[in-house]
Amino acid sequence: MHGSRISTCARRGLAAVVAAGSLLTVLTTATPASAGSASTPVGDSKVVCTSKKPGLAPALSQDIADALHGREGASALAVYDRRTRTHCEFKAGTHFDSASVVKVTVLAALLRQAEEAHRKLTPHEKRLATAMITKSDNKATTALWRRVGPAGIKHFLSMAGMRHTVPGTHGAWGLTQITAADQLTLMQLLTTDNRVLTAASRGYALDLMHRVVPNQRWGVPAGAPDPDAVHVKNGWLPRKTDGWRVNSVGTFHGSGNDYGMAVLSTGNHTMDDGVATVERAARVIHRDLTH
Repeated sequence: MHGSRISTCARRGLAAVVAAGSLLTVLTTATPASAGSASTPVGDSKVVCTSKKPGLAPALSQDIADALHGREGASALAVYDRRTRTHCEFKAGTHFDSASVVKVTVLAALLRQAEEAHRKLTPHEKRLATAMITKSDNKATTALWRRVGPAGIKHFLSMAGMRHTVPGTHGAWGLTQITAADQLTLMQLLTTDNRVLTAASRGYALDLMHRVVPNQRWGVPAGAPDPDAVHVKNGWLPRKTDGWRVNSVGTFHGSGNDYGMAVLSTGNHTMDDGVATVERAARVIHRDLTH
């Protein structure tokens, strides 16, 4: 799928979204009182869902809880679906090491910085951005992290309303502290008319996320009904304590769908264990939202 097609899909999917006076209003519109809600416990927390579609909130909360029950380590997720006005959260405010999912934030901050300078990305920046997102190239990420700079990253986070994201220090971008809620805000930002990123910038970012190499298209795309409508970025990082960090974020447009999710995990014994946790949750979310 080329960038122009993605932009068209995004515009179609978002045509019904009424422009609000501020980004915060657009991204955090209160759920109507008439919406259904449900919560299902998982360990010491709960999966909480609300939806305008009858029966969807209890089904989603139960299915997500079942998918996460008994998994090792810790996990968190956040989900939105504009078509059914559905929202789900599980430990969405808990901090996790970002690993490579922070690369979408780096790209968005670079695009915002270029917009403020009234310029396009340079050919070199485009090469770095393409390598960073489609191949998860770490050297390219380090180069762009330095180019944007700490102030540029923090400026973007503030504008985007990602108030609980803490950039990694001393160049350690992979140790940026993220939450599922903030990552979902970013996914919404990329798919909503807003004052932070232009339609061209959003289309560019989504195009790169659509062109992620095949061996990195695991995670939240698992079970997606339309592979052509997937935009994804994954992150994976082993550390001496708490095992593997395995994270996945994405948006899904096409065939009448317009939703996104962020699933984070830590404390996994192996990378495969983390991938399995993410994909168990993703599969039931796709199934419930599209059937």
